Amino acid sequence: MSQVREHWTGRIGFLMAAIGSAIGLGILWKFPYTVGENGGGLFLLSYFICVIIVGIPIFIAEIILGRSAQRAAVGAYEHHDRKASGWKVTGWFGVLASFLIMSFYSVIAGWGMSYILMSLNGFYKNLSQAEVQQAYEVLSTSGEISLLWHFLFTLITTAIVVSGVRKGIEKWARIMTKVLLALLVLLFLYTLTLDGFGKAVQFIFHPNPADFKLSSLIEALGLAFWTLSIGQGIMISYGSYMKRSESILQMSGIVAFSVIVVAILAALTIFPVVFTFNLPPESGPGLIFQTLPYLFAQLPGALVLSTMFFTLFVFTALTSAIPLIEVVATNLMELYQLTRTKAALLVGSATFIFGIPSAYAKANKIFPDWAAVYGMDFLKTIDSLVSIWVIPVGGLLSAFFVGWVMDKQVTHDEFVFGAKFKFLYRPWRFFMRWVVPLTIFIIIVQKSGLYDFDHLIRRAG
Repeated sequence: MSQVREHWTGRIGFLMAAIGSAIGLGILWKFPYTVGENGGGLFLLSYFICVIIVGIPIFIAEIILGRSAQRAAVGAYEHHDRKASGWKVTGWFGVLASFLIMSFYSVIAGWGMSYILMSLNGFYKNLSQAEVQQAYEVLSTSGEISLLWHFLFTLITTAIVVSGVRKGIEKWARIMTKVLLALLVLLFLYTLTLDGFGKAVQFIFHPNPADFKLSSLIEALGLAFWTLSIGQGIMISYGSYMKRSESILQMSGIVAFSVIVVAILAALTIFPVVFTFNLPPESGPGLIFQTLPYLFAQLPGALVLSTMFFTLFVFTALTSAIPLIEVVATNLMELYQLTRTKAALLVGSATFIFGIPSAYAKANKIFPDWAAVYGMDFLKTIDSLVSIWVIPVGGLLSAFFVGWVMDKQVTHDEFVFGAKFKFLYRPWRFFMRWVVPLTIFIIIVQKSGLYDFDHLIRRAG
């Protein structure tokens, strides 16, 4: 039985959902420490360029796929594959990526929920940096506590998806995206008063060629994928809910610009705190859970600051977790005629169960020999699998499909509809056919270890 497809109430609904999806933990958790590890300003410039030449073209392509087909990822590829040559497998890459990401994403987001409670209790007050770091080690190695927060986060996300596109996803995206932006601005305004703000500006915006490598550029390409929620089937689903009256080019530009602004604000919120206490900016993933709580405790209004920050952290996680459940659920609804409630509950339950080993990853109670066999714990293994293979390979296939297989007239009509700069269609199509596939291929080769391009540069030098 076919169901009437829901649509966003308007452009604001789409923008809030798309921006909320893009402004996820990739911005708040991954972006700052990646900037720190790759030398600051030059990396930031590279990230902007990658968003423009790779991120935006793929973002546009995914929305075109979804809106023109009025289907989610698998159905969209099937709809446009006139020769039925099996391109729908590309849609399954997006479904797989979303499923796998949600399984461990909710564990990390759950730690953020735990830190809200810890902040409200003033837990870090009078603790040394080593003691604050130890608290994270205890939390992350306590499988039972991690499992509790993993369950609660998955439950909240699933409940929102069950409510539907307008009453669930759009309604909560409007609320949470506005709140997280307000929290980010408030925290940014506070960091303007810190002694380390000037150093942070210098670090973030001053190009430092000495710390920049070719692998840094490839890291920027990968980060552009993460921070725009592309290669996961999300924007195909969100595009299928977009009304025909909206300009895809304009909407994509607004989302990309918003992501870049928020990325800068996030960096300018975190690094001033780090530099105020003269700590190294390349603190790695532990920056959020091990370094910042201790630093917040040294500042006036520590309880409020820390609570605001981790509330922001959880809200960014929620706005990007919702589409992860939605992508898989929508495809199940279309392919197997399931109701939204059944599909969402099935996906929520499955991601929770599959995520249990990630919740226990550092506790060594489930698959205790996993790290010895695979070189990293279960959570990092799934993260690596998705980052290195599933998302890039899916993105590579989608670029080939839209650039070479999909009907040119369809892509043209969707691209230029309502657009002021219709002449951009030709360069966009050129990028989708040549530039995007090549850059994604380089990402796969470098990040998979098939070839080290830094070694090539060193030899040439």
